Amino acid sequence: MIIPIKITPKAEAEIKNIMANKSIPADYHLRVGVKGGGCGGMSYALGFDKPKPEDQKFDLEGIPVLIEKRHYMFLMGMQIDFFEGDEARGFTFVNPDIPKRHDQE
Repeated sequence: MIIPIKITPKAEAEIKNIMANKSIPADYHLRVGVKGGGCGGMSYALGFDKPKPEDQKFDLEGIPVLIEKRHYMFLMGMQIDFFEGDEARGFTFVNPDIPKRHDQE
């Protein structure tokens, strides 16, 4: 099976840091999913969870990853990145295959 997502080196380092230092149970995996889809569009979710029967399981750079089968197609091609700025820090989801949109005139 094709792994639908990629994790940048910065995101990988941060996820492994969280797994090592935040008391994440050994039987928990990184869950990647989607939620919403209303007026604001789709948003992406990241968290730690136990595997469920409907999950697809992957290993990305030594990180056990879970994706619900129904979310698989929505995540295809997505890349998880991590940023740290003066005002904020956190994970972002980027689709590198889609050019950035410009406002229509």
